[in-house]
Amino acid sequence: MMVSIDGYFEGPNHDLSWHNVNAEFNAFAHEQNNNALVDTILMGHRTYDLMEGVWPKSQGMAMDPETARFMNETPKVIATRTPFTPTWTNVTVVGGDVVGGITKLKAQPGKDVVILGSNELCVSLMEKDLVDEFRLMVNPIALGAGTQLFAGLSKRVKLNRMKTREFASGNVLNCYVLAK
Repeated sequence: MMVSIDGYFEGPNHDLSWHNVNAEFNAFAHEQNNNALVDTILMGHRTYDLMEGVWPKSQGMAMDPETARFMNETPKVIATRTPFTPTWTNVTVVGGDVVGGITKLKAQPGKDVVILGSNELCVSLMEKDLVDEFRLMVNPIALGAGTQLFAGLSKRVKLNRMKTREFASGNVLNCYVLAK
């Protein structure tokens, strides 16, 4: 999850134009978006709509062919409160008991499941101890307004930092696990 130094994961009106992205970041993203490590993408319906508007289109392929391939070929699980018929390939929709559906998904054999964006989904899974690792890419920018990371969290969740990686751009990746 990209986050500003003042704790926002998106600016007003879902603005993501502030993301500090360059060749070094893209190389890192390609390392993370690797089918040898990840075999499922999990996201909420709103994030699905945003991603589906880019990656399966020619715009996504022109922007970043490697990420477009990963996004299009990797199975996607979409958590939603509103039933819908997906138009993107490799999509399974989970509605109703989302926590139960994700618990079943995690129990299946396979590689990692990555949550992209989807703050509300992340918070609901976080409160049920269903997120194994948090990777927060802190961008050197203060937004002053937007949607706060982990907005809606109803209880304290203690995390332990496992590693940190600094980028030449000023981004800092902090990786956390739930404190036990």
